[in-house]
Amino acid sequence: MSSTLTAPHAASASLTAIPVAITCGDGIGPEIMSATLRVLEAAGARIETREVRMGETVYLEGHTSGLAPDAWDVLRGTGVLLKAPITTPQGGGYKSLNVTLRKSLGLYANVRPCRAYAPYVTTHHPAMDLVIIRENEEDLYAGIEHRQTREVIQCLKLITRDGCEKIVRYAFEYARQHNRRKVTALSKDNIMKLTDGLFHRVFDEIRAEYPELEAEHQIIDIGTARVATRPELYDVIVTLNLYGDILSDVAAEVAGSVGLAGSANIGAKFAMFEAIHGSAPDIAGQNIANPSGLLQSAVLMLEYLGQPDIASTISNAWLKTLEDGLHTRDIASEQTLQVLGTQEFADAVIERLGQFPAHLKPAPTPREAAEPPKPKPRAPIIKQLVGTDVFFEWFEGERDPEALAAVLQSAQLEHLPLLMITNRGVKVWPQGIPETFKSDHWRCRFLSAGSITHADVLALLSNLNQTGLDFIKTEHLYTFDGVPGYTLGQGQ
Repeated sequence: MSSTLTAPHAASASLTAIPVAITCGDGIGPEIMSATLRVLEAAGARIETREVRMGETVYLEGHTSGLAPDAWDVLRGTGVLLKAPITTPQGGGYKSLNVTLRKSLGLYANVRPCRAYAPYVTTHHPAMDLVIIRENEEDLYAGIEHRQTREVIQCLKLITRDGCEKIVRYAFEYARQHNRRKVTALSKDNIMKLTDGLFHRVFDEIRAEYPELEAEHQIIDIGTARVATRPELYDVIVTLNLYGDILSDVAAEVAGSVGLAGSANIGAKFAMFEAIHGSAPDIAGQNIANPSGLLQSAVLMLEYLGQPDIASTISNAWLKTLEDGLHTRDIASEQTLQVLGTQEFADAVIERLGQFPAHLKPAPTPREAAEPPKPKPRAPIIKQLVGTDVFFEWFEGERDPEALAAVLQSAQLEHLPLLMITNRGVKVWPQGIPETFKSDHWRCRFLSAGSITHADVLALLSNLNQTGLDFIKTEHLYTFDGVPGYTLGQGQ
């Protein structure tokens, strides 16, 4: 049975070759892709590869997306991409290929297993074995930024209920399928009470559907500190986009090496699998790169394609190779008996296919995923417009908020009065304190005791326009079932 964790066609096509797009990437990419594909072939992976061009060469041909013109046709024809690292040319005008792929293809879930392989790979945390599941499409990575004044630039943080529900449910389904015991949500809802608060509320709603799993929420800062110092406390972590981006690299390094980590990017109809390290052009062509990160990504791909038996076979052979002291240069230590090149390391893994590690925990075979419960219909809500925040660029004199308030009050409506002025989120009027630093960017809140109309807002803006002040942005203030959909000013 297929689910969000497996390819839509995997169940019916598990005994036949499944088309997979590959891109060899830049720098060390072609070397580690060659090594990875040789291991997959030797293990009997039922895939048919179709190469697609993307990366530095395509950028330099004038395609600012980094994708060849026929790339989308190949990707649509497969639904799966195994991607080696690419190089983005320096300088402006080049878009992030990863962000383009993730957003264009709806790859909402980023999955990064982070496991220690002590003592064969050096780490201070030998018991570490966690998975980070990161929301992949929204948050600050929406990339909506504006310069609003001489001094202030804003970036919009967008969080949707649908996005939260998809990633949280994916995390619980992943934990269930992979025999995990606990899911931890990390956010900063003590500060961002609406955006991160929504994520936390959705987590609490969905956790009730998985009573067999432990579930907890922590603040992201202390959670990250604990991952760095006591990672054995965690099993599956689910978090928002920016936090997950930072945390997953922290966790990979704590586990022993970023070079060993693979990742999956999962959507409803498409999936992309890639190593998390860069293209390392300084060692390209020298046959010294570690192919493990891309190989681990390919293992995740085989699980997604409904071939968990082959995935486990490769994982166990790779673990046995580490145990036997056969390592690439980047992870060489006192446990190393022989330092191997890229292709020789692949040969060592191939020789051990069918074998199991004697000391490291063998790779488990995930159980079949059950169809996740369907989200419950949402009840209708009552949405009322009650005010507006008007933002101004203003830098007159000593930037005295009393002077600004006097001008604004001359333009307010009787039923839509000025309630508050903040600067960088801190209340500076009424009853501000002189020590507060003030930029040229002012949020001025006009709030009614009851509901208003858009015509009221337009009338207010017309009055404000007559004052000569430069208003640069407005944000409507709504209540939803009587609950304010906006936050207080700091100090209000």
